[in-house]
Amino acid sequence: MILMLKAKDILILCVVLGFAFFLFGTVTREFVVQREEVMVSQDKLVPIYKVDREDKKIAITLDGMWGAERTPEILEIFEKHDLNITFFFGGNWLEENPQLIKEMVAKGHEIGNHSYTHPHMASLTKEEIKQELNQTEELIKKLTGEGSRLFRPPFGEYNNLLIETCEELGYYPVQWSIDSHDWMDVSSDYIVNRVLDNVGPGDIILMHNDGEKTPKSLSRLIPKLKEQGYEIVPLSELIYTEDYYIEKHTGLQKKIERGHEDG
Repeated sequence: MILMLKAKDILILCVVLGFAFFLFGTVTREFVVQREEVMVSQDKLVPIYKVDREDKKIAITLDGMWGAERTPEILEIFEKHDLNITFFFGGNWLEENPQLIKEMVAKGHEIGNHSYTHPHMASLTKEEIKQELNQTEELIKKLTGEGSRLFRPPFGEYNNLLIETCEELGYYPVQWSIDSHDWMDVSSDYIVNRVLDNVGPGDIILMHNDGEKTPKSLSRLIPKLKEQGYEIVPLSELIYTEDYYIEKHTGLQKKIERGHEDG
């Protein structure tokens, strides 16, 4: 059978076919983009943000790069509450405050690596990353008699190269799950409530050694956390150091279970 089409019919057919090809191309492009995004997500390496725990252990961590005026008061607060925590210090802070470091270690606190010059680590080469870590590591060993296996990148910035280099050097890169905002111009009430409103088992709380409201906030926060049944421990007692994986979309560190596949 011969099908006879008028010019108008041919025009309509062309429009329909053109629209169909357009839709097909759009859907195909979206599929490819989504697939690429999934592949990028699966390839991304992440540090430890939080730890999956059945108990109520948490960690308060204090970063330091500049200033030490309030640090002695903070140490007194921790001693009063019989707590040991993890400090992350940069190279210049270690060089300027050797006696404070020795006092911290004598009281049972642990010292983590926070780089040497506080750079944007994601912009460095592998050799530059190693130099930042190794210089600070040498200072920590000199002042404490032992090295550190914990590293926190300045500004919380990282990329795959940083994570890979940390692991190559034997470090556990650690971020935080709760930023107390004690580095901002906020009240002690705000800091305390921000932590209490968000805290849960395995959380890692970020604070700073010389924040204006940090001592007062810690004095109020520690008793309240204890009242809620939380045990505050150094990071080395919170994280898993073997047989673990880290969820790539959350940064949650989990123990490996039989039959697990990382997603």
